[in-house]
Amino acid sequence: MEALRAAFDFSDFRPTERWVSRAVAAFLLVFPLLPVSSFATATMIQFLMFSLYGMGWNTIGGYGGQVDLGKAQYVGIGAYTTAVALIRWDVPFWVSMPVGMGFAVLWSFAIGYPLFRLRGHYFAIATIAASLVLKDLFEVWDFVGAARGLEIPAHRFATPDFVRLIFKEDVYYYYVLLAFFFGGVLYMNAFRKSRLGYQLRLIKDNEDMARSLGINVHWAKVKTYAIATAFVSMVGSFHACYIKNIEPEDTMSLDLSILIALMAMLGGAGSLWGPIIGAGILIPLKSYFKEWFGARAGLVGMDLILYALIIMVVSAVEPRGIWGLVERHRARRESA
Repeated sequence: MEALRAAFDFSDFRPTERWVSRAVAAFLLVFPLLPVSSFATATMIQFLMFSLYGMGWNTIGGYGGQVDLGKAQYVGIGAYTTAVALIRWDVPFWVSMPVGMGFAVLWSFAIGYPLFRLRGHYFAIATIAASLVLKDLFEVWDFVGAARGLEIPAHRFATPDFVRLIFKEDVYYYYVLLAFFFGGVLYMNAFRKSRLGYQLRLIKDNEDMARSLGINVHWAKVKTYAIATAFVSMVGSFHACYIKNIEPEDTMSLDLSILIALMAMLGGAGSLWGPIIGAGILIPLKSYFKEWFGARAGLVGMDLILYALIIMVVSAVEPRGIWGLVERHRARRESA
């Protein structure tokens, strides 16, 4: 009950922040009712997906200070569990999704326990290696389609199918994912005020001091890693039903792992709103820059250059990301 109260309690935020968050929530609720293109709707779905990915990464990377660059492997586990279960045994999405989360969490415990013996860039490199090894295994595993991947035969099901999460119109996917998004925000609001959340902040600031105060540092990291994994795997299951065609290169690539981390890093790692801000900036830029530059000869790849430039500039000005810029500006105004 206490956790539920904490999830809905935003009183520690300033009134302006609460009003802005309500306005954003209202906009997201009515967005599909506006006269927008299918491309805009698809971009908003990507925004919601990467916001959730970023929230998951933010638990271990933002609050815990552990730079994890291997989150794509858990996207793949969730996506493949749902796709295989639906194609082979006609298992509903609402059953396969928690099963996929369970598989992903078990795998996170298996590799997380030894990985968290490492620190700093050694840990980051190890997460990359673990993710790429799993990706290579999936590329030669015939049961999951190997490198060619799997395709969900949507024509076999009458739509809209809320049990299997098969729709023809993106608006259905949008509202299902929006429910996940709001649930994720509430969970993260409770998490940051939980005992584990406070322990992680201390571990991030001074790991030796945290250990001297009786905190089981290793176990706190492993638990948080499992929470981050569950977030990412859940969205991976949704990804399989939304895209309907998955392959290891799409769902388990290093590019995806880095993009997930960048959402929180750019927006503001270790803050509630950071992953949402990061996704709100990077995903529209990524989608529209790619469409605009890709249609012009000689400019293919320019979107990636501009994308990287924005990240470098923000990181150079404020390492804590865009939310750090907001807090710095607020502190200056209050001290004036």
